[in-house]
Amino acid sequence: MDEDRQRALQEALFCESVLAKSGENVLSETLRGAPVAAWSHYPSGDVFDPDTGAQWYYHCHLPPADDVEHGHFHCFVRPEGAKGPVHHLIAVGVDPYGRLHRLFTVNQWVVGDAWLAAEPTIALLPRFDVHHAKPSYLVNRWLTAVVRHFQPEIEALIRERDVVLDAHRPPEGVEAREDRGLEVTSSRLVQLAR
Repeated sequence: MDEDRQRALQEALFCESVLAKSGENVLSETLRGAPVAAWSHYPSGDVFDPDTGAQWYYHCHLPPADDVEHGHFHCFVRPEGAKGPVHHLIAVGVDPYGRLHRLFTVNQWVVGDAWLAAEPTIALLPRFDVHHAKPSYLVNRWLTAVVRHFQPEIEALIRERDVVLDAHRPPEGVEAREDRGLEVTSSRLVQLAR
C-alpha cells in the first residue's frame, strides 16, 4: 500500500476511534438523533466545502439495498463552485453501526448530476476534500479519507460504470442513463483494514 493510502487509512481509523470514545460512529454523528426518513438528506441542505467544491449528503432507502447496509453517503464535486454543475463521484454505504460496507456508482437519473465520462470524473477525485467543522469535522475527514484510501477501487468502479452503461440496452426510446431499471452501475464490498 502506498504512503498516501496508508495515511488515509490511518486518518479514517483515527476518526472512528475518536467518535467511539464518546459512544458515537460516523452514522450516529451524521444523524445526531434525527428521526430517519427514507430519501431525506442528512444533514438538511447537504455539506459543501467552498474551497474544494466537495459536497456530500447521507440518505437511506426503503427497502435497504441489502441485509447489511443502513444507507450511504453520496459524494460529489462542484468544480465551478456552489452554483456550478455537480458531478457524482461515488456512494459510500455503511451498516447501522457506521462501519464501511460498500462503494458503488449510480446511473445519472439517480442523482441528476451533470454527466461526465469516466476519465473526467476520475480526475475530480482529488478534489473531494472536506475541511469543514460542521456538521461534524470527524465525519467530514472520515469520508475524505475513505475516498482517498479507496481511490484505485473507486477509479475501477467509475470505469465499470461506463462499461455497464455502454452495454446496457434500455427500453426503446429511453436513454441508458435515464433508464429507471438500472440504478446501481457498479459496486464493491469494502472494509477498513484494522
